[in-house]
Amino acid sequence: MSEPVDDRDRLRHLLTLEGLGSARIQALLDRAAALRAQFRAGASALPLLQGRTVVNLFFEPSTRTRTSFELAARRLGALVVNFDIASSSTSKGETLEDTLATLEAMDADAFVVRHKENGTPARLATHARRAAILNAGDGNHAHPTQGLLDLLTIRDRKRHVEGLKVTICGDIKHSRVARSDIHGLGALGAADIRLCGPAALLPAPDQFPHCGLYDDFDAAIAGADVVIMLRLQKERMESLPDLDETTYFARYGLSSARLARAQRDALVMHPGPMNRGVEIASDVADGAQSAILDQVANGVFVRMAALAELLRD
Repeated sequence: MSEPVDDRDRLRHLLTLEGLGSARIQALLDRAAALRAQFRAGASALPLLQGRTVVNLFFEPSTRTRTSFELAARRLGALVVNFDIASSSTSKGETLEDTLATLEAMDADAFVVRHKENGTPARLATHARRAAILNAGDGNHAHPTQGLLDLLTIRDRKRHVEGLKVTICGDIKHSRVARSDIHGLGALGAADIRLCGPAALLPAPDQFPHCGLYDDFDAAIAGADVVIMLRLQKERMESLPDLDETTYFARYGLSSARLARAQRDALVMHPGPMNRGVEIASDVADGAQSAILDQVANGVFVRMAALAELLRD
């Protein structure tokens, strides 16, 4: 895999939070918070990336991530190109590496890549001559900017991540969000990370040895400071768990009664899209403890920070 840092120890690509380290993660969060403060103070755009070109290469459907990356790049003054996969030469058999080389020859500076196959952004990073590669989600492997925006949201509400008890519930096995959250939470010192879901949707015990595995949501949520709910990744499953939606909600859905088992000020999060009444009740999703819309808003600023960091002179 291409080195994530350059010869001056600056971040060159953003492919995963695994191994990124507390200092780099905190620096990205600080930069996102500073950019957010500037916009809330009245800035409508910052010309940090004036003259730069950011190409969105999305090989999977996306609403939140693609839109927030586009808003982030435009707010920084970059030219944004949304690559049309359906009419591109990849549909004629051109390799992704050749597509990358062609667009890089047109002076593209950064590629935001989402792909169904694990490792595709990292593979492209090995072929990038000078452009930065940002992973916008690859298979069930990683979604680093989602992990960062989740960390920023937690830090905003809780002031720190260190020492917190965090419960992640749902389809952990197929979730790239869960993996990035786990790596980020671990790097910033979360004290107790609990992974909960049906046994068939939990990772192998040795995959995240520092996390607790639960199939009992009532036990997993007890005393939690943060509760992160995940949807069922049906598009990535070879077979669905033997639970209808009503039964799934009864066992693994976040209701107000179940939330009462957590800390009184427990934070509720969800990366979206939400399936109301399946993994989360509407009154919880829209309630006072929910930070779901804060996550969406923070996504733009985190992606601004990542682009600004990777494309700085």
